[in-house]
Amino acid sequence: MNPFATSDQRVNIFIDTQNIYHSAKNLYGKKVDFGKLISLLVGERKLVKVFAYVVKSDFTPKEIDFFEALINQGIQLRIKEMQTYPDGTRKANWDIGIAVDAIKFSSLVDVIILVTGDGDFLPLVEYLQNHGKQVEIAGFNQTTSVKLKETADFYYDLNEFSRIILIS
Repeated sequence: MNPFATSDQRVNIFIDTQNIYHSAKNLYGKKVDFGKLISLLVGERKLVKVFAYVVKSDFTPKEIDFFEALINQGIQLRIKEMQTYPDGTRKANWDIGIAVDAIKFSSLVDVIILVTGDGDFLPLVEYLQNHGKQVEIAGFNQTTSVKLKETADFYYDLNEFSRIILIS
């Protein structure tokens, strides 16, 4: 598994939910069991906080169930409203929010795990590393930035754990 992980490390996890959800859906036609994913990433280390960044679109029963399932697993949700623009496009981007929280809560831990494939997080990874933090990335190989994988102190290819973390 991760040769850098030690039982005395304190860990925060930041989940780019949209990125991982859509990657799993597009690659496998399945959903991610975030509880199993967190357990796998933390291992014997001490989990301090885990945040999932979600977008509230229509607030359907399915969406509410998903949010509740995350909360029931001890995940702190950060919720953003879907923005609809005059031309009809819809967008909600959590990149800045994830980066701010990762920096804000980094003083509490030794390790930051970003669950994303988004290469936009490269400057965040470098910033955290320059401030003495070990930064790990967890994402699906096909949808994770090559540079992000190379820069991380450790990279988890979630394809290798698909039988454990994916559900129908």
